[in-house]
Amino acid sequence: PGGAARLLEAELTALPGLLAHERSLVERYRQQPFVLLGVNTDESPEKLRLVQEKQRLNWRSWWDGPDGAIVARWGVSALPAVYLLDHHGVIRFESQGAPDLAVLEKKIEELVRAAKADKAGG
Repeated sequence: PGGAARLLEAELTALPGLLAHERSLVERYRQQPFVLLGVNTDESPEKLRLVQEKQRLNWRSWWDGPDGAIVARWGVSALPAVYLLDHHGVIRFESQGAPDLAVLEKKIEELVRAAKADKAGG
C-alpha cells in the first residue's frame, strides 16, 4: 500500500516471541499508515497455515519456503530478517538476525509520523 510505512519480515514460525511482538505492532498502529508483511521460510505452507490459526496472526504473510524467490531477491542471510520501508518505498532500517526492538519501534514511530505529515500536507 502506498502512503504507509511498511515492515517486511522474513522469518520462521518457530519464533513465537517475535510473532507476539509483531501482533502488538499491528494492533498499536491499527488505523495508521503502517503495514506489516510477513515472508515465511518454513519447510511447508501447511506449517504456516497452522501457526496463523493457532497464533491468530493479524497480518498478511506469504509462504516462500527455505530457498524462495522473495528471500533471495531481498538478500536475506539470517532470520529473522527485517526491512522497514518508508511511505515512499525506501528502506530506512534493516536487520539480518534479531533486531533491537527498541530501535525498530523508534524507527517505525518516526516513519509513521512522516507518512501522516505528508498525507496532511498533500
